[in-house]
Amino acid sequence: MPANRIKIILIDDSGFMRILLSDLLSEDPLIDIAGRAKNGFEGVHKSKQLKPDVAITNMEMPEYDGCYFVKKMMTEMPLPIILLSSLKRYDPRISEALDAGAFAYVQKPDSAQIQKGYTSLKRLVHRASLIRYTQPEIPAWESSRKTRFDIIGIGVSTGGPKTIEYIINHLPPTLAIPVVIAQHMPQSFIESFSRRLQETSGRNIVVAQDGQPLQPAHIYLAPGIANIRIVERNSQPVFTYVPDVYREFNNPSIDCLFESMAAVFGKRTLAIVLTGMGKDGVYGLQKIKEQGGYTIAQDEASSVVYGMPKAAFESGAALYQMSVSEIPAFITRSVYRS
Repeated sequence: MPANRIKIILIDDSGFMRILLSDLLSEDPLIDIAGRAKNGFEGVHKSKQLKPDVAITNMEMPEYDGCYFVKKMMTEMPLPIILLSSLKRYDPRISEALDAGAFAYVQKPDSAQIQKGYTSLKRLVHRASLIRYTQPEIPAWESSRKTRFDIIGIGVSTGGPKTIEYIINHLPPTLAIPVVIAQHMPQSFIESFSRRLQETSGRNIVVAQDGQPLQPAHIYLAPGIANIRIVERNSQPVFTYVPDVYREFNNPSIDCLFESMAAVFGKRTLAIVLTGMGKDGVYGLQKIKEQGGYTIAQDEASSVVYGMPKAAFESGAALYQMSVSEIPAFITRSVYRS
């Protein structure tokens, strides 16, 4: 028997479906059915006891449905959750559960899929098991604080524009803290990218200027003509262009930006390394982690190039790893969690 099996909990009000899924998934020697539950409430209770690697839940169940399970678990004990439902993808209940942090949605199997062993679900379980949610000690922030973080930093390279656009467009419009993005691309492209992001999102998006103070509810793109740091002047964080040269990449260097965030904002920093080639961002992410901030890396499946996020996660600089579709909801929960 393989030592590192994937522990699964199955949640469905249908006893037949629980047995069917157990039989199908158990055909994979790497999958261990650790528990079963008949509704979301029981699923939460058993998940906290069993600590599974992946949960599979039906959406429509009496009293406590799949959405209850997703919201409760992603708040109290995050783990990859697969929605297995007869509901259509465009059903608002599916969208609500995915927005709350569910990993993926699939339709319940038809007879042909059952006869073939439902291999697509097995593959999805293996993908979900690669997601890592850690639970660092959460400090008791002062009650006067409306958010747990004062800044969000994003570092990205190849494949970045569409990834950034997705994240920005799925963040809540009420997000009040500044977001600073270091995207590897020439200055002329950064300028046009900034304009396009502003048009598509309707948010305050600008290229950071030397000496410019950071403002709440603004999104800044690092320029392509210099590395930038955030420094404090008269108790106000401002951008400054610096001649510092970094090993992995320059103009803009993600490491340079993140290192300065760690120095100025410390544990009130949330930083993300997304798709891209190389290792830029690993050093800066480590500095933020050392200060007690939150650090995230994009997963392989959703990355165009799994270079920078792989280096960030495998080095231990990133506490979390997740798909791009999970990141906006995770940011929102993390920023506003008391």
